[in-house]
Amino acid sequence: MGEPERTIGYICPECGKAVIARRTAFQLAASDSALPCPCGKSELTIAQRGDRCEITAPCLLCARDHRTACSNQALLGQRLLALSCSASGLDCCYIGEEGAVFHAMQELEAAVDKLRLDDAMQTRGAFLNEVVMGEVLSELKELAGRGAVRCGCGCDQYGMKVSYAAVELVCARCGATLRLGAATPDDLDRLCAQGSLTIPGGKEELEEP
Repeated sequence: MGEPERTIGYICPECGKAVIARRTAFQLAASDSALPCPCGKSELTIAQRGDRCEITAPCLLCARDHRTACSNQALLGQRLLALSCSASGLDCCYIGEEGAVFHAMQELEAAVDKLRLDDAMQTRGAFLNEVVMGEVLSELKELAGRGAVRCGCGCDQYGMKVSYAAVELVCARCGATLRLGAATPDDLDRLCAQGSLTIPGGKEELEEP
């Protein structure tokens, strides 16, 4: 069997094209890595910090670089890591298994295409997809009414932050968060397929350094 590989993807904020590449687990763990766009005007970087790494990714939505940190265990073993733009709620990069990354990139490209169309027609609303966001909020209200939203720390009290394309649940006790996409029909389908939601309190996800 060959060396295990990870797939990395983002959309270049300069040329607007998807950038997807593969790196072996050894390449990612052994030294710093960079994934430049062929246009030469943006790049995603992964800097090693012992048993952790620091990811810096360009963002198409706010034209800023986003930086976050995670363990190398998550970098090399998690099915899909996503770094999100807090201003828009949309993701700006993915690292993980090939199929998961390609699917996530397709969804992101569709969301970005809609955003560009809305801007061109001057029809951008409060949310990327008003119908999906309304259905997501309705489903969350129904789950909350059944007591089906809890945090891994044991708390059942939480706050909610609604952004342009996502909803974030924030545990009132430990501050852990659960981000739920609210931009595409697939986001809604994923939420409706779950009978309950658990905010990952005490579990490591991507975090701001």
